[in-house]
Amino acid sequence: MQALRQVDGWQARTAAVAVVGSEGTRAAHGPHDVPLPWASVTKLATALAALVAAEEGTIELDDAAGPEGSTIRHLLAHASGLAPDGLAPIAPPGERRIYSNSGFEVVAETIATGAEMPFESYLREAVLEPLGLSARLEGSAASGLHGSVDDLATLGRELLSPTLVAPETLAEATEVQFADLAGVLPGFGRMVPNDWGLGFELRDAKEPHWTGTRNSPRTFGHFGRTGTFLWVDRDAGLALACLTDKTFGEWAREAWPRLSDAVLEEAGVT
Repeated sequence: MQALRQVDGWQARTAAVAVVGSEGTRAAHGPHDVPLPWASVTKLATALAALVAAEEGTIELDDAAGPEGSTIRHLLAHASGLAPDGLAPIAPPGERRIYSNSGFEVVAETIATGAEMPFESYLREAVLEPLGLSARLEGSAASGLHGSVDDLATLGRELLSPTLVAPETLAEATEVQFADLAGVLPGFGRMVPNDWGLGFELRDAKEPHWTGTRNSPRTFGHFGRTGTFLWVDRDAGLALACLTDKTFGEWAREAWPRLSDAVLEEAGVT
């Protein structure tokens, strides 16, 4: 796929991309096995671990967790009222979409308590090892995964065609939670609404956005400040995994949508 060669012009020391279908990787470019920080793309794996835990009965999504009145569902959907970093609430639960790393750390602690093991171990046993990922969590459940683009592509395939949770579970997790909440999409500004699923950022009609104009409104995923992203477009039946070592900035606001549109165009998506 020629579109993937766009990453060669990004002036990153390392840049790797992979286009994924439900059957696996369809095209790739760049070093496929070099581990790099995923930053906030980690939240996709943590959210998947939470869904596994919910199906197992280790947690219930509507269990109380975080600030008074908040649940695990609120935390995963960035609707708990917690500040971006820190455990002090700055709004009541369910009133604003406040992107919170701390919320994911509380989710991880809640899973660890229910599973009676460190969250790092639970994530490894529930998600990483079953998918055959070499990625490892080093630090926060919100941002600490390190892995290769092969790992990221495999996660994308799982999110296109789930094997660890029921399709109905993932479908619920990738629908809007706490509808009509306004908030800031990091790097792109205030969105009304700023729709989010259970850990999965939803494209919907957001503009501007880090995915492409050809991506369907049903696209979901996440990006990270280390220059990495993963989107899953259910209508196109494709995922795009991107891993770089170039910090997110204005360059990415232009380059990522252009790459996404070129990939979808080359794949025949109109």
